[in-house]
Amino acid sequence: MSNIDYLAITASGEDKIGLVQRFTSRIVEAGCNIEESRMAVLGGQFSILTLISGPWNALSKLEDRLVQIGEELGLTIIHKRTRPAERKTPLVPYRVNVVAMDHPGIVHSLADFFARQGINIEELITETYPAPHTGTPMFSVNITVGIPADLHLSTLRGDFFDYCDNLNLDAVMEPARD
Repeated sequence: MSNIDYLAITASGEDKIGLVQRFTSRIVEAGCNIEESRMAVLGGQFSILTLISGPWNALSKLEDRLVQIGEELGLTIIHKRTRPAERKTPLVPYRVNVVAMDHPGIVHSLADFFARQGINIEELITETYPAPHTGTPMFSVNITVGIPADLHLSTLRGDFFDYCDNLNLDAVMEPARD
């Protein structure tokens, strides 16, 4: 049994210079460590997703302070004890990049395709931007998926590209390189 516990924290608030420094200092002061994190400015809000590790007592100390930390930093904070991800079957990481003229439903459609194949989305990042020269609203999505090692990859790739062609989405699917 490991003597390290884990805490998942989601926090968001008005974007301010120094917010990451002040937030992470509270984690270090409690004797905890950041295992994984995603942080981004979305509109005028700054959002933090992070997995914190530490001894049980250090995580408890941090949990006890989260309401106060949220008030001090202007963050809404949600937290939950968790554990490292467990892989039941070997997964092959793939990156999927899709670009299209922006319209509602692209993310849902892609999520639906992968869910129907039994493939987990591990990370998903989207952005909108004006196309060069024309200014047409464009949408891009970058997805990391874990493909079960026993799945027939060439069939999956063929089905995925057919799916994207039918929806007029330009797509790339390739092995993830770390």
